[in-house]
Amino acid sequence: MAIDPTLDTDARALADGMMHRREAIKRVSMLLGGVALVGGTSILQGCAGDRTPSAKGGVTSGSFSADDIAYLDEIADTILPDTKTPGAKAAKVGAFMAVMVTDCYDAKDQTTFRSGMKTLNDACQSMHKTSFMKATPAQRLGLLEQVDRDTKQYMDAKPADQPTHYFRMIKELTLLGYFTSEIGMTKALRYTETPGRYDPCVPYTKGETSWANHA
Repeated sequence: MAIDPTLDTDARALADGMMHRREAIKRVSMLLGGVALVGGTSILQGCAGDRTPSAKGGVTSGSFSADDIAYLDEIADTILPDTKTPGAKAAKVGAFMAVMVTDCYDAKDQTTFRSGMKTLNDACQSMHKTSFMKATPAQRLGLLEQVDRDTKQYMDAKPADQPTHYFRMIKELTLLGYFTSEIGMTKALRYTETPGRYDPCVPYTKGETSWANHA
């Protein structure tokens, strides 16, 4: 996707040293400009707290319906589409986002995220006269590129007491969900089981993806 022309390079950087959740969060934060991830503390603590627990054994999480998760899958897949490797929808990033918002976001951020889903769909209706789910891939991409530019302007000027832009949250969770998923770790990156032998120097060919360690 053309939203971030440095994505391929930064995706490799995201994998370097990704040995635990703290490092994964740090890498995604750096990729998105150095601002701490929404819900970062709760994510590090295992999403514990007074949040409404996500549903176990099903696709519904908290107040997110199956249709909501399908919608989030399509947004995420526009950001990280299928290329030579499976995209975000194949990695079930929509369900990941629903769980993380329900279990790790406070009430204010949950409201921002949920209202943002409607705002994005309304923007698609305004720009293309159709819903996001019925829009073509080109229409979806054009919309998200515009929203991404608006998000950057908002975040650059945002006072400390104002909420994070909803699309910033979506991008954070898309990247975190994808690059810590089995597909992201084994298809987009290179993965090897550990513990294994010690290789102090591994040959590298220009253009190869980075190795992914255990998350």
